[in-house]
Amino acid sequence: MHQGNQTTISEFFLLGLSNQPEQQKLLFVLFLGMYLVTVVGNGLIILVVSLDSYLHTPMYIFLANLSFADISSISTSVPKMLMNIQTKSQSISYESCITQMYFALMSVTIDNFLLGAMAYDRFVAICHPLNYMTIMQKKLCILLTVIPWVLSNIVALTHTLLLLRLVFCDSNTLPHFFCDLALLLKLSCSDTMINELVLFIVGLSVITFPFAIIFFSYICIVRAVMRISSTEGKWKAFSTCGSHLTVVLLFYGTIVGVYFFPSSTHHDDRDKIGAVLFTVVTPMVNPFIYSLRNKDMKSALRKLISRKSFLPLMP
Repeated sequence: MHQGNQTTISEFFLLGLSNQPEQQKLLFVLFLGMYLVTVVGNGLIILVVSLDSYLHTPMYIFLANLSFADISSISTSVPKMLMNIQTKSQSISYESCITQMYFALMSVTIDNFLLGAMAYDRFVAICHPLNYMTIMQKKLCILLTVIPWVLSNIVALTHTLLLLRLVFCDSNTLPHFFCDLALLLKLSCSDTMINELVLFIVGLSVITFPFAIIFFSYICIVRAVMRISSTEGKWKAFSTCGSHLTVVLLFYGTIVGVYFFPSSTHHDDRDKIGAVLFTVVTPMVNPFIYSLRNKDMKSALRKLISRKSFLPLMP
């Protein structure tokens, strides 16, 4: 802990989503349900991709990594929030708060980079179908999977190390349901100019670089599809990237809707809404998007279910 003329902070208090006692039981049931759906849904995708050799392709390897990142994202904040509601306690230790912040930053960052890698994969598949296997070799696939994890951990570690040098005084109350970096910077009584500058530069890079890859990939995809003469061929080409495009629109649509459009909602409430959409809602709906809109995933899920149903009947 940081010592000096300032009071040592050993814990923070998370105010959660609501301070109304009558709403706590509803919030507990709602978020427990969403957490279980997210873990089961994304866990099934990881299991199906692992067991079905037909899905051992770059697209589904990226999808399995995205599902793992989504489980990590929701597991960073929701279990602690549920425990605080159940125990009627709002406290979180300094060490736990810093750890929670690290994994929250890592999870959001990895989603950005993986969506960019998936867009590049769809670009190669549609614009260069004959050279797909030549371009998307195992080595490149591993590289496009590992680099997002490495970069996201570097980003999270950079912010964490910069935060550790700050001093926290008497104020230790966070109007949120998890330890958010921006709120922790506001609580500090140290000079946070370097932290805020790095947060702006790195945050902008993390959003714009993957988005640029996605944007230009889909421009090329649309141009390639428009050159296909038959309607059936156009539909088939678009259907291969429909699920990814839906997730991209959901992810970046949330960013635009929450942070770029003016709203009458209070700033703290806006941040909470944004955090719930990013860390809870998006990870929960991703498995439904990929399973309902993707015939390969639906087929693999049916095979897995039928295999599980068949096993108990075997002597």
